[in-house]
Amino acid sequence: MSPPVVVGVDGSPSSSEAVAVAAREARLRGCGLKVVHAFFWPAVHVPFGSWSTGSPEEVLQEVAGRLVAEAVEHARSVAPDVEVSGSVAAGGPLMVLEAQSRTAALVVVGSRGLGGFTGLLLGATAVHLAAHGRCPVMVVRERPDGTGPVLLGVDGSPAGEAAVEFAFTEAALRGTGIVALHAWTPWSVPVFPPRDPSEPYALDPGMLAEGERRLLAEAVSGRQERYPDVPVEQTVVRSGAREALIEASASAGLLVVGARGRGGFTGLLLGSVSQAALHHAHCPVAVVRGSGGRQ
Repeated sequence: MSPPVVVGVDGSPSSSEAVAVAAREARLRGCGLKVVHAFFWPAVHVPFGSWSTGSPEEVLQEVAGRLVAEAVEHARSVAPDVEVSGSVAAGGPLMVLEAQSRTAALVVVGSRGLGGFTGLLLGATAVHLAAHGRCPVMVVRERPDGTGPVLLGVDGSPAGEAAVEFAFTEAALRGTGIVALHAWTPWSVPVFPPRDPSEPYALDPGMLAEGERRLLAEAVSGRQERYPDVPVEQTVVRSGAREALIEASASAGLLVVGARGRGGFTGLLLGSVSQAALHHAHCPVAVVRGSGGRQ
């Protein structure tokens, strides 16, 4: 059986959007969908006075069960042909979703939440999940059902190859194209000493730009042969990676980035570039780990 898509829910409007996106992703992949709620006592606030019977724990379990049941019905209304199951898991959201990611094809979460997923993206939870999850993690942002190509952030690093593969697969499933974007500045391009000491150490901007265009072309060339029906637009911009990705995401259906990288995306997830993408992108963001994660 194919690994399922997993979606974390907490009853917030943001998680409801995530459920719809996850249902569509499961339908595209031809796999099941698992709706998961983290049952974490200190993070859940329920007005116990409004309930006539039952212990606090029983009340919380009942609330969690209803929340998951409603999310399951919502998913079925979006994708009636997808097999949907629900689960209430004990523990904090990060622990629960990390465990779920070990056997999932994709984990989907909303960009804001309450209850079991309080502060998602506003704190360290989503960043940590994207960095340590065992499968790609999709964070649903402003336009959850927006149309447009898959926007792929490319840096040419070996760790970023998994993101390239994910982007091509996603574009093929969606029946859309890819905008492969590589952003660079003279400060982000490694320059090595010349072999001949008489040659100038620094390269002029024209030579740097040509090298960056070649880097992007090489990063996508093999996949273009394997996915001939996926049109690819290669875009190289002399700009900061954060600004370039956020601006381009305004017309994209999905932004795909690697978990770590170099060059224009140095320190992704651990630095400011990933933080900016997760906080400010205009479309859902998928973070894909390289070696060490199950892709």
